[in-house]
Amino acid sequence: MPPDQRSLLDNYLKLDPSDRASLSAFAEFLVQRSDNGQQPEESVAGPAVPKTIPRPGKETVIGAIRRLSETYYMIDRQDLLTETSSLMSAHIMHGRTASEVIDDLEALFVAHYKRHNATGD
Repeated sequence: MPPDQRSLLDNYLKLDPSDRASLSAFAEFLVQRSDNGQQPEESVAGPAVPKTIPRPGKETVIGAIRRLSETYYMIDRQDLLTETSSLMSAHIMHGRTASEVIDDLEALFVAHYKRHNATGD
């Protein structure tokens, strides 16, 4: 096993179950945001319309990021990376509630969608 993988595994094994779950969730987020090329193309007829995916009653921050990424599939995930990572960190590291962070994530995605449509990207 390469040293970087070994170090990651060693650190993972030192964490309590709750922190392990957070680390795994964040790793899934990083994998998802780097999954470029999986977004459907916009139609020639006009701007892409977000999918209608309702917010579940009980949702994790990672689940919200997945839902919003699918809802706003036309937005480049790299454009959201810094702000999304900051919100994720506020939840995991600073204890902000999931519902507050999800509200902020929804506002972030809507703002990026509006900007996307305004620029015609």
